Amino acid sequence: MCREQDFMEYNDKQLKIIDTAEKLFSNNGFEGTSVRDIAKESDINVAMVSYYFGSKEKLLEAIFAYRISITRLTMENILQSKEHTPIQKVDILIDRYVEKMMNNQCFYRLMLQEQTVREINKVSDIVLEAKMKNYEMVKKIIAEGQRSGEFRKNVDVQFMMATMVGTANHFMIYEDFYRRLNHLEDLSDEEIKNHIRKKLTHHLKTLFKAYLTHEA
Repeated sequence: MCREQDFMEYNDKQLKIIDTAEKLFSNNGFEGTSVRDIAKESDINVAMVSYYFGSKEKLLEAIFAYRISITRLTMENILQSKEHTPIQKVDILIDRYVEKMMNNQCFYRLMLQEQTVREINKVSDIVLEAKMKNYEMVKKIIAEGQRSGEFRKNVDVQFMMATMVGTANHFMIYEDFYRRLNHLEDLSDEEIKNHIRKKLTHHLKTLFKAYLTHEA
């Protein structure tokens, strides 16, 4: 399993393999993608893929460890900030999550696939560990707001995070439905992503502010 610090040591070829494999796994499925497919799409010798990552399974683990490590560093920076209030930290958390999801839909589709169609494996362990650590970090932000009196006492952090992730995933999965429902078929892919990003972040920030600051 890749250690958290390993992603900092990846060279350009390794990162190209990771990006390519992520896209192919997302579009064609893990079982429907071969190491040869990845090498061809990356324009890298097939032996180099095995040399760098060992196997297709280890490459999948590397993708998750790489993406999750970056997210974790982002969250740690938000948590440790002395310049922002707790509600500002929640807003920044929403901005960063939606931005990452919209800019890297291949990874989030791949994560959904791995969590729904595959058996328990090391990738599941990586994702579970990441969720636990993310939960603890968000819990600390909420506790900070509660100590300062900015947030109400009875906050269910688990359901709050599920609301953010589930709502964001909905708009990623059903983007075409959103287009048709709102008569936005003429927008380009980039325009619809920017439109959803703006609406989604505003909705989540408004929802969370109401939930965190008002007694139900």
